[in-house]
Amino acid sequence: MTKYCTQCGAQVEETARFCKKCGARLAPTQPAATGAPTMNYQAPNYQRPADFSFGQGQVPYQAPYQSPASQADLKPNIAGMLCYPLSLITGILFLVLTPYSRDRFVRFHAWQSIFFFITLVVLSVVLRILPWPLEGVFLFGLRLVALAGTGWAMYKAYHGEQSKLPLIGDWAENQASKNTM
Repeated sequence: MTKYCTQCGAQVEETARFCKKCGARLAPTQPAATGAPTMNYQAPNYQRPADFSFGQGQVPYQAPYQSPASQADLKPNIAGMLCYPLSLITGILFLVLTPYSRDRFVRFHAWQSIFFFITLVVLSVVLRILPWPLEGVFLFGLRLVALAGTGWAMYKAYHGEQSKLPLIGDWAENQASKNTM
């Protein structure tokens, strides 16, 4: 008859009192097994029972406070900077995405990006409608202003500064300070 250790499953001699592999004490009346031993392993249950209640004076665990932007993949300065490259699209995107829409810094830059885009479109339409002798020069200048303004706003947002563009910055600040929820 073959005998097996109940701890590690190693084959032991019939007369042995200890396992040669793990050193566990063997019971003298162990029944012989016909095959390899089966391990009855139950995974620990880490779930709270349904009827679990806290005793008097006990407080449930609460995670430390994290700002809304700290739960996001992007830091607020990066998210603020990314509001500008595609102006209207990225501005609206960051106003809609949940962790970023709660951060006032990101909301400010998203609104400023949207207002900057709208202002540039209105100025472009006005310059094309009115008969200017140097229409092409003014449109080129407007494109340079758009490029420089976007670059400057991205740079300031990346460095964590909430710098306002003239007129547009005040509108953006008013919109960003409104409660979103």
